[in-house]
Amino acid sequence: MNCTLLPITTDKLMLKAGRKTLLNNISLNITTSGISVIMGPNGAGKSLFVRCLHGLSQPDSGRITFADEVINQYHRKRQALIFQKPVLLKRSVKQNLEFVRSLHRPDNSASIHAALKNVGLSKLANQPANQLSGGERQRLALARALMLRPEVLFLDEACANLDPASVAQIEAVLRQASKNGQKIILITHDIAQAKRLADEVIFLHHGELCEHSPAKAFFQSPKSEAARAYLDGQILV
Repeated sequence: MNCTLLPITTDKLMLKAGRKTLLNNISLNITTSGISVIMGPNGAGKSLFVRCLHGLSQPDSGRITFADEVINQYHRKRQALIFQKPVLLKRSVKQNLEFVRSLHRPDNSASIHAALKNVGLSKLANQPANQLSGGERQRLALARALMLRPEVLFLDEACANLDPASVAQIEAVLRQASKNGQKIILITHDIAQAKRLADEVIFLHHGELCEHSPAKAFFQSPKSEAARAYLDGQILV
């Protein structure tokens, strides 16, 4: 799969709630495949930024483009977003995937068995989804998203508070998806995870873009004072 939605560009993106500015004049250009990691302290605007990119939230001003076209339904159908707390159907693990496959891509012949094997849930295919552990639920959410064969996959703190085995499984799946040509954009607070996965880092603070750098450069020599403090473990307010 080749991602046809690149570059992903924002131009002077602004989002407000009353008099409070939540996203402030964010302009960036995501040009390469691989894994882009969005980092920053709580309240930095990371989730809001991703919701805007995915089309769930509308900015007050500014522009978002995919492959030099203003975001539209065509682009949204080629994306998927995984939240920290996924909402699953009150059905079996297998039926969750069958439902999503038939609803969104009736012509999709992707194998349910392969999808479950990919996230280590083959033995739980017939178990009710609401009986899964947190890590298992998140892996099912990942399998469900990948069933749609998105060109861009967003993850909003999808590994937060999960057991190490689930984190390792999810990271392995993301690496393979990236190698297969899918663009991954991941929000995480976990610096170690970011170091393991990131090809580039987007760092936000107070709703502003402080840095957008290759991962190696960001972790070795961050340019912004806020990023340096964050990586040093300081509390940013």
